[in-house]
Amino acid sequence: MNNSLRRFWSRGAALLLAMIMSIAFLSPVAGRNLSATVDQPVLTLPTLDEVNCAAYCVFDKTADQIIMGKTPHNRVYPASMTKIMTAQLALDYLDTDAYLTVSQNALDNISSDSTIMGVTLGEEFKVSELLYGLMLPSGNDAANVLAEGVVDAMLDNYPADGTEVGPDGVNSQYLVDALGVSEQEIRDSFKLSAFAELMNLRASNIGCTGTHFVNAHGLHSDEHYTTASDLTKIMAKACENPDFCTVISSPTHIFQGTNNHPNDAWSIVRNSNNILSDPWLCATTPEGEDTHITAFVGGKTGTTSIAGTGMTTYSVNENGHELFVAVCGIPSEEYSNQTIYVASVVAYGHLTCWNNDPTSVLPGTTGDYRRSNSTTAELPQYDPLIVPFDTVDADYMPEGYVPPSETLEQEDDLPDTDPDQEGAEVPEEIRSEEPADDAENKSSAEEEDEIDTSTLKGKILASSLGKFVKKNPFISGVAVGLMILILVLLTILIVRIVKNSNKKKRRKARPYSGNISF
Repeated sequence: MNNSLRRFWSRGAALLLAMIMSIAFLSPVAGRNLSATVDQPVLTLPTLDEVNCAAYCVFDKTADQIIMGKTPHNRVYPASMTKIMTAQLALDYLDTDAYLTVSQNALDNISSDSTIMGVTLGEEFKVSELLYGLMLPSGNDAANVLAEGVVDAMLDNYPADGTEVGPDGVNSQYLVDALGVSEQEIRDSFKLSAFAELMNLRASNIGCTGTHFVNAHGLHSDEHYTTASDLTKIMAKACENPDFCTVISSPTHIFQGTNNHPNDAWSIVRNSNNILSDPWLCATTPEGEDTHITAFVGGKTGTTSIAGTGMTTYSVNENGHELFVAVCGIPSEEYSNQTIYVASVVAYGHLTCWNNDPTSVLPGTTGDYRRSNSTTAELPQYDPLIVPFDTVDADYMPEGYVPPSETLEQEDDLPDTDPDQEGAEVPEEIRSEEPADDAENKSSAEEEDEIDTSTLKGKILASSLGKFVKKNPFISGVAVGLMILILVLLTILIVRIVKNSNKKKRRKARPYSGNISF
């Protein structure tokens, strides 16, 4: 192959490649799909029989009854679900804007393998910051700092020789009697033990019958135990405080600077509760039934090698009932199933709650409350994260939503007519509105369907290329222009190569000069 042909083929191939790339990227030729589907695949939760755990309990606080359970009164180890009690006592005894200082004793009473917030000796923290460090990364160090702060507040505000009593109906004399030491000795050496006594007193006051605590964080002790039913009561009590609900519903928290960490955002923590990010997991049962869960407010996880793993949660049904669910003792070999096991129990619990009282009070479901991992058919229409103590404004309601009571009133106002009855009279206001509604609701998609595809023009317009050109005239024009330019350049190049080739063929042989050397 001579040089002219080589140049011809190389230049031609380059131009052809450029033309193909222009067509491929600027137009949907050959059925190219410009909007590939990468939806979340449909998931199926395990059934209740497939949930492997030591115990679970679903407590309907509104109805004041356990509506579903598996050995709910059997003894289990709570692990870090203990911190639900720690948090509620801290909120009851402390000002969230007050500062607490990290002591050596608080740091010494956690194990080296503890989950931590990351506090340091002498560091000063707002109570509110410690609450986030307690509940999101499940900091055992934060638990001890809060516990010591609660006991100091108890001793300072409700002394043994005074008449005032604290939130649990006692003053410091209760701790003196329980521990058999003086107030000063409690301050010096027994703050964490005193806090455990307050935990047990609170548990008794709210009706727990199978619970005994020995620490503020949940590290294992044979004497530190509870039951699934007691955990739901502890969670229900804690969630009466809106500040507690704010903390457990937070997916992340960014810490403010302190005396030992001078920069803001020195630590960013994430909630260990995975259902909080994807509450739609609880929206349907494995059988596909709508569970009527309206809001998944939050929860607290807990895991140790002996306790296994589990979670206690707070959620709200469409009928307005508040549900508290505790799942305990998922074995270590199934830690990865914590989220789907808990979601399954929550889903079945809400379905049971709805079947007990099928009355719509709060609009929406968590099936609408999706920020990620949605299939196209399940994208949210609005954000229905409502809890019972929220104030619902008229602007919040989704378009077209009518409260059940108003719907009934409107139905009562309609005349008694049978639309299937021949000659039935239709009210004038309804008759006059129907044509207008039909005209307004006609979509552009329906107009596209009316294209006459019997002709060549109609077939082209109905094709994917025709639709693309109609929707993207500028890009289509650029693509056509580039293709025409490429074709013109390619034609010119071919003509020039052909001319040069003909010239070389007409050249005469040069006469021999005899100047060839070997």
